[in-house]
Amino acid sequence: MLNRRHIRVKVMQTLYAYKGGESDDFSKDQKFLLFSIDNMYNLYLLLISLLLEVQKRAEDDLQKKQKKHLATKEDKDPNKKFVNNQLLKSLRDNLRLKDQLDTYKITNWKFDSEYVDVIFKEITKSDLYKDYMQTRVSDFKEDKDFIVDVFKDIIAPNEKLYEYLEDKNLTWLDDLPTVNTTILKLLRKVKATSAEGYFTPKLYKDSEDQKFAIDLFKKTLLNRSLINKEIEMKTKNWDSDRIANVDYVLLQMAISELHNFPSIPVKVTINEYLEIAKEYSTPKSSIFINGILDKLVKEYDADGRLNKIGRGLL
Repeated sequence: MLNRRHIRVKVMQTLYAYKGGESDDFSKDQKFLLFSIDNMYNLYLLLISLLLEVQKRAEDDLQKKQKKHLATKEDKDPNKKFVNNQLLKSLRDNLRLKDQLDTYKITNWKFDSEYVDVIFKEITKSDLYKDYMQTRVSDFKEDKDFIVDVFKDIIAPNEKLYEYLEDKNLTWLDDLPTVNTTILKLLRKVKATSAEGYFTPKLYKDSEDQKFAIDLFKKTLLNRSLINKEIEMKTKNWDSDRIANVDYVLLQMAISELHNFPSIPVKVTINEYLEIAKEYSTPKSSIFINGILDKLVKEYDADGRLNKIGRGLL
């Protein structure tokens, strides 16, 4: 689920908030970094559980209509295509997913059910829903395609849901694009025969990714003084007040990565930090950062200080 760029963003945010020095104890900050990353999985489970709650809401709606004193013929014999959606039923019956929801105590929608109602109403008034409900039966593919479109066009861009997530956890806003992309990929590729663990993906691709997060954070902090001197040597004509704080942190991280991660190609490092700068800093930040890193890489290469292992890493 988690990619290296998102790990870098999490490290950047933690370093940006860090107020201590190289010799200070930063174990609490490291714990916060890992907590912030781990909390991304809570967001994933929260959004998956929203699909389940919307299906429950649809089921409740049908039952209420059937019990009406003056129930219509349609109320008594409703179209249950949405309620019986095969993909939603497979999610509901997934014991591994249920266990994860219980373990992580994902109970938000019990207390904030009004957001479930908002999404349910948006779905049922959409043309997407009307087209889907033209028939009473469907196969797994049609049910899957409908849920993919519902998530992509109704849930993911919903402003009220966005505000809710922002209010619950500010870091989730940065996680949301990655989590939404992950959910869409899973929904698009799921099969009726998919394994029970399909919808409980690992947060980290492997143990190396978690190690990368910790090492990047620690090595940037522990070598901050030396890194800052390198930055200062290349920004003598710049007023320090003109350099955005985020740019400084990104330069620190990029230089640390160039020195301490021999298996990561130089181009990958530079491109990753330029993309992060475009999203999180000023319009000219990527040009500024690229200029500094380009000069440093040429110097490292000339001095034999560019320690890269493997072919094609320069």
